[in-house]
Amino acid sequence: MYEMTKKLRVGDDVKELIPQAVIAGLWDRLKAMRKEKLLIDSTIAIMFSDDYEDNKIFFMTLQKAGSFANEYEMAYDGPKDFLGHGTIVIIKDRPRTIQMSISDANKDADTPTEESAD
Repeated sequence: MYEMTKKLRVGDDVKELIPQAVIAGLWDRLKAMRKEKLLIDSTIAIMFSDDYEDNKIFFMTLQKAGSFANEYEMAYDGPKDFLGHGTIVIIKDRPRTIQMSISDANKDADTPTEESAD
């Protein structure tokens, strides 16, 4: 599971919301989790904390519907405007690729409903 020789794909939706340095940091965290034998599910959800410091951000990985969670910090001193929106990044292990995308829950929240369109 999560063979790092697979092609790593980042969805355009992720590229639009998350800075490239953070995307690279998430891939590094995934590689470290694999080395530490912490990967137990083919789908990982990543949730960013609203809290941050000048030179670091915080996030949590969830596996098995949230029953296995770990908190991490990442060195990052770039813009933090992507935080505080409840963005969830999903990483899925596919047969030939490892894919990073934005959660369907975030996409559904961005889609206007008939009520909000009035």
